[in-house]
Amino acid sequence: MALPKRKHSKARTRRHRAVWMRVQPPTLGRCPHCHAWRPAHAVCPSCGFYGDRVVVSVRQETSPSE
Repeated sequence: MALPKRKHSKARTRRHRAVWMRVQPPTLGRCPHCHAWRPAHAVCPSCGFYGDRVVVSVRQETSPSE
């Protein structure tokens, strides 16, 4: 196993460990069918489409007064 020639400074070590705080939120895009926001490369939770076909059947919620 390779070993470092010099000790890394505390600042360098802490900067390396702090990278997890710079994680970006997931990318969202519009669904081409219902135009709702959805994660990239995922089935639309509103209409169930992925690409140009239905992958998941989505139940429509009914109001309690009906």
